[in-house]
Amino acid sequence: MKDTTSYTTEEIANILKVSKLTVYDLIKKGSLPSYRVGRQIRVDAHDLEAYKVQAKGGTPPPKSEAQVTTIQSDGTKPASTSTRQMIISGQDISLDILANHIEKNSTTIRPLRSYTGSLNSLVAMYQGKADVVSTHLYDGDTGAYNLPYIRRILVGHSYIVINLLSRWEGFYVAKGNPKNIHTWADFKTSGITMANREKGSGARVLIDEQLRLLGISPYEVNGFDVEESSHIGVASKVVSGQADVGVGIEKAARLVDVDFIPIMKEHYDLVIMKTPENTAFIELLQSIVQSDSFQSELEAIGGYDLSRTGQVIYETP
Repeated sequence: MKDTTSYTTEEIANILKVSKLTVYDLIKKGSLPSYRVGRQIRVDAHDLEAYKVQAKGGTPPPKSEAQVTTIQSDGTKPASTSTRQMIISGQDISLDILANHIEKNSTTIRPLRSYTGSLNSLVAMYQGKADVVSTHLYDGDTGAYNLPYIRRILVGHSYIVINLLSRWEGFYVAKGNPKNIHTWADFKTSGITMANREKGSGARVLIDEQLRLLGISPYEVNGFDVEESSHIGVASKVVSGQADVGVGIEKAARLVDVDFIPIMKEHYDLVIMKTPENTAFIELLQSIVQSDSFQSELEAIGGYDLSRTGQVIYETP
């Protein structure tokens, strides 16, 4: 009897001991046949085994179309249509909203969401494993966001950078700020423990850059090696008393109910490769980001500055 087990992209990543971006790339290329149940992408166990056999040099499985099939409410599959899968990489909820709008406005594009930090997402784009990347990377030497990193990592490539939104980044502290934390220099104060973000995230880059500029060694900061994979995770460490301070966005502070000390307004930009096959998609993306319906959804969430949303920040010739 045929095995009916299926796996999520996260489960596939754990089984193969690879990143979720690699799994999305395999799905995008058609190496791993997949289908969609609602918003979730799944891979059947027999298709995973067929891929592993092929990877070992065995008899390859029957060639499948590089597309995701949607299971309809009645349990049937719709008529097959050619679709292009686009990996949108980044962690903010605005990207989930963007993916929804792309699905509503295109019959030929299927967005796949990858929840990966800014720096790692840019590297994945350079490797051809991501199509739309969000970045909020602070460069301490220039005081600028994103472009210094994009230019270094995507050297030799043609791309366009579009502003998605701006938002406040700051310190999470306990209610009333009992440890009197106000500056980056306070991070090395005796008795202060921080909760850090994972390497490659925009918040982690900001932390590393600010400490570097102040000449503070990570070894001087208690809790520097305690890494969380989200803003909510960092804020939760503070509210539970496991840390005295963390760095993240204002919206997470509201959700977890910690005090928030704004430090700087960061630019959250989208990066898309300028290729002939992306020309129509870039136009679609710009029209969506600039639309009233998209921006209204972001305004309803709160905590975003949309004054530059949709503006082209930089474009290679």
